[in-house]
Amino acid sequence: MRDIRPKSRLLALGSAGALVTATLIAGAVSAPAASADSRHTHNREARGAEIAAARAAKAGVDWKDCPADWGLEKPIQCGWVSVPVDYARPHGKQIELAVDRIGNTGTPRERQGALVYNPGGPGGSGMRFPRRVTTNAAVWADVAKAYDFVGFDPRGVGHSAPISCADPQEFVKAPKADPVPDTEADKTAQRKLARAYAKGCAERSGGMLSYMTTLNTARDLDVIRAALGEKKLNYLGVSYGTYLGAVYGTLFPGHLRRMVVDSVVDPSRENIWYEANLNQDIAFEGRWKDWEDWVAANDAAFHLGTTRAAVQAEWLKLRATAKKSPIGGVVGPAELIAFFQSAPYYDSSWVPVASVFGKYVAGDTQALVDAAAPDLSDTAGNIASENSNAVYTAVECSDTKWPTSWRTWDRDNTRLNKDYPFMTWANAWMNLPCATWSGKQGTPVEVRTHKGLPGVLIVQSTRDAATPYPGAVDLHKRFKGSRLITEKDAGSHGVTSLVNPCINERVDTYLLTGRMDTSDVTCAPHATPKP
Repeated sequence: MRDIRPKSRLLALGSAGALVTATLIAGAVSAPAASADSRHTHNREARGAEIAAARAAKAGVDWKDCPADWGLEKPIQCGWVSVPVDYARPHGKQIELAVDRIGNTGTPRERQGALVYNPGGPGGSGMRFPRRVTTNAAVWADVAKAYDFVGFDPRGVGHSAPISCADPQEFVKAPKADPVPDTEADKTAQRKLARAYAKGCAERSGGMLSYMTTLNTARDLDVIRAALGEKKLNYLGVSYGTYLGAVYGTLFPGHLRRMVVDSVVDPSRENIWYEANLNQDIAFEGRWKDWEDWVAANDAAFHLGTTRAAVQAEWLKLRATAKKSPIGGVVGPAELIAFFQSAPYYDSSWVPVASVFGKYVAGDTQALVDAAAPDLSDTAGNIASENSNAVYTAVECSDTKWPTSWRTWDRDNTRLNKDYPFMTWANAWMNLPCATWSGKQGTPVEVRTHKGLPGVLIVQSTRDAATPYPGAVDLHKRFKGSRLITEKDAGSHGVTSLVNPCINERVDTYLLTGRMDTSDVTCAPHATPKP
């Protein structure tokens, strides 16, 4: 799973964008300098991580067949790794993290250890990663010969001491209010919902919230490395998983063997996380227009107009219809954004989204209802969606300080919405609980090179909406000796699993041999989808 915002994940106040980054927009919170107390706490946590890793190395993982209801077929195996809730108290309360693996497909001599994966979020589960082997994902066939594929549920996610902020069934009920406010009363209503959601997080998961940070998840990752019996970590991170990897590389540079980061969050402390979401809105608008251009060029298939302006007019007409009366009684503007945002996220969604849109304009309302409406009968899916959203909120709100003044939020998002309306307000409401967050809010780590850090391979498309290109450039500067592979004039989020030999061969070479090009590389885009 690469998608960090599945379509069913709707906050009670609207739909959401993704995770995030790009050039900075002024007007938020600067990262404070570390105090003596925070340095002392960090030292205690660093020592706690050493203790937890040593303990995990001794315990290992008791691998067994996965529980039947986890959907992970043999020969995938599952197990648990124990980590402290608070690394400053490594002998205190522990939680169990779910992990799974599939052994390398090559010979014992070909094996190079475990490749651990994080798909993003925060809030995404990596437990499906071993299925890239069982489902014969050709792009990963050569790497699978050398590595065990290992996935895990990060703290708070899925099977790993899951947290919650709302009743799952209430969370997904439709319809939601239009994320784009018409009046001050609309904004007041959304602010009330955001406060209620933050309060729900505190009431349902308060004991965990202060420890739901990227720093702690990076420490968890090192404990998992130790439990796997690996002296050094091989890591693949996508989207938010790139920020997790950047923090891990900063905290544990000597524990890394190889790391690929794909679709990169800008790791600057000033960007995490308020500015990141603002900057994301700009990038989403650009990629949305790319999709509209493609739809217009393929009007023979979709009949939505031969120009971008014509396609946009159909979109605005659809939004107005849904706002006046939810389509099928269940699809309002928020549900529309949650469904349509997958098009600027992933090229693989271009055809499905355009097809549904075209059918609706041709008179098939049910196709849109089937695609965009939440499924209230999917109890397990709704629990997973609510949990994923809770983790997203908890990590972003806990990682750093957020603006507490509504005036700041209103000013910045009103300004952006004028030119970038597709995601701006939906993204604002998604993150507004952080303005009234009651849990502890930390200071992001300064991501940079420390002694022992190996060469890191960075992969990024130039038109990525969820994690814009400047984030990859920034991480490249911070991690000395890294190499940047740029997929030019492409914008799908998550590049390494797409078919593009220029990228696939370099990723394989790096993971299998450790070799990288002597300089950065620019690749032509992967194939454009065809109707």
